[in-house]
Amino acid sequence: MSVYQQLDEALRRLEATMKAADMWRMPQPTPEAFDSEQPFCVDTMELPQWLRFVFIARLDALIEAEAPLPENCQVAPAAEVYLKQSQARPSTLLLVVKAIEEVDRVITEN
Repeated sequence: MSVYQQLDEALRRLEATMKAADMWRMPQPTPEAFDSEQPFCVDTMELPQWLRFVFIARLDALIEAEAPLPENCQVAPAAEVYLKQSQARPSTLLLVVKAIEEVDRVITEN
């Protein structure tokens, strides 16, 4: 299985996990929100918005184009901090962070 197939499967699991955790349905960020220079667009988006509309969308585009992937990915630690601060249920926290860790691993190890 190619790295693109592995990443696609990991992203689909992340998407399914976010949907199950009710973190998928949200308004599209304004065009200006994407202009943020802060990591994870923390000043213009909530983390679930960034995951859906930036992280997953950009990785999907790289998969589609079979373009080079980032050399490293460490989104899970930031997601864990965000979810703890948002007082997410422990089961939600664990499932979402594990799904993001899988994406991080596929990118970093290939």
